[in-house]
Amino acid sequence: MRKYQLSQHFLRGPKLAGFLIGHSNIKKRDTVIDIGAGSGVITFALAKRCRRVLAVEPDHETATLLRKNVGKLENVEIVEQDFLEMQLPAEPYKIFANPPFHLSSAILHKLDEAPNPPEAIYLILQKQFALKLLNNDRHYTSQLGRQLYVHYAPRIRLPLRPNYFTPPPAVPTVLLELKRRQD
Repeated sequence: MRKYQLSQHFLRGPKLAGFLIGHSNIKKRDTVIDIGAGSGVITFALAKRCRRVLAVEPDHETATLLRKNVGKLENVEIVEQDFLEMQLPAEPYKIFANPPFHLSSAILHKLDEAPNPPEAIYLILQKQFALKLLNNDRHYTSQLGRQLYVHYAPRIRLPLRPNYFTPPPAVPTVLLELKRRQD
């Protein structure tokens, strides 16, 4: 069940999630964190594609549904905790998530400032916010965008349609990729 105060917009199904994950560099050997896992649509698709999934869901009611939907998958670990308070893995990992829009900035700050930052980040974000993370002449680049640019190469992978979500968001959305720079 969607909770308005949590600004939740769930992807419609695992097939769609698999399509979006196909636009990432997630491989079979990877550990991936799904922030705000919800009912497990992205978690389920990730479990087919990578070695280990950490499905992070802070809402108890939603985490119960998540356990019911994906709890039996051997490579999925459900973490019922606020991602912003969670300790990140020591091993290499990636992020693929559809987090609540109002937490986007805080999530990116946490990931960029982590002792062991992710190798790649794929987030479904509001388009307007994502554009401010790109370092180019066509759009205003925010302070967070400049900070991320030091460590990550950002790009918008895909524009997303409102009907990909239930309920449809009132703002345009995109899949943003942030790949860690090698040096």
